[in-house]
Amino acid sequence: MPQLDTSTWFITIISSMITLFILFQLKISTQTFPMAPSPKIFTTQKMNTPWELKWTKIYLPLSSPQQ
Repeated sequence: MPQLDTSTWFITIISSMITLFILFQLKISTQTFPMAPSPKIFTTQKMNTPWELKWTKIYLPLSSPQQ
């Protein structure tokens, strides 16, 4: 019964892996990717409310120390 000759398997597998690597690199290098998203800057307008104009103990914020 003849034996299977495996002496060329190593070079065949290595050359196939190198070829696939090169093909994938060429495929990826031709792709165009979208630009990275940049944060959008929003400007908020300050609305004056009636309780911000008054400064009494009634309208004092809860976090500030009372005197």
